[in-house]
Amino acid sequence: MSAEMNTDLNQRIVQTPEQALWYESPANDIHRRPLDRTGAEVAKATSIVRYLPGSQFASHQHGGGEEILVLEGTFSDEHGDYPVGTYLRNPPGTSHAPFSKEGCLLLVKLWQFSEGDTEQLCIRPEQQHWQPGLVPGLQVLPLHQFDGINTALVRWAPNTRFQPHVHAGGEEIYVLEGLFQDEFGSYPKGSWLRSPRWSKHQPFTGSEGALIYVKVGHLGAELLGDQLSSQNL
Repeated sequence: MSAEMNTDLNQRIVQTPEQALWYESPANDIHRRPLDRTGAEVAKATSIVRYLPGSQFASHQHGGGEEILVLEGTFSDEHGDYPVGTYLRNPPGTSHAPFSKEGCLLLVKLWQFSEGDTEQLCIRPEQQHWQPGLVPGLQVLPLHQFDGINTALVRWAPNTRFQPHVHAGGEEIYVLEGLFQDEFGSYPKGSWLRSPRWSKHQPFTGSEGALIYVKVGHLGAELLGDQLSSQNL
């Protein structure tokens, strides 16, 4: 796997499912679809990770923290089982030995914690409390906030339109369900978008609606993974 992928945070990046490239990981039956990456096996990275049934990864420590959203199946470690829809944050210094009996699909972000962000989270589907959005047709599930960086799930009803707006700290989106759209294009389930700081758009949905993972404020922020480089790994 290339040590460098989509590292220029000033570029708008769109990766749709048909553009996905999958790579083997060091563990048998675990494959990764890299979205952005700086570093070798220890890396500041955003990936989609697929565990085949019965696969497992050796016990390891998260030097820079790990964020996980379970997209399909059930993800597990020695601390418990995490069904689809579970959101996990394992801060720097935590460790585990993950596995999946039935197989699963995950969104994983590594080395993207801010200094001082030590909160460990496990938000299961039954613990999730959705809130009304800023316009009719939107529902928001806040997942995590720290030092101006916000992570949430946003559910868009069919035919919902948001006003044009600017993301001062950038925006990252992964489409979980439906079809998400803006004036630049249409993004089906499995699409990943990263828009740079001060970018502007007007998102909307058509007849399908959409469910998206959204992270804002982190592009240009000081993160632990900025200490990594491919030259010293």
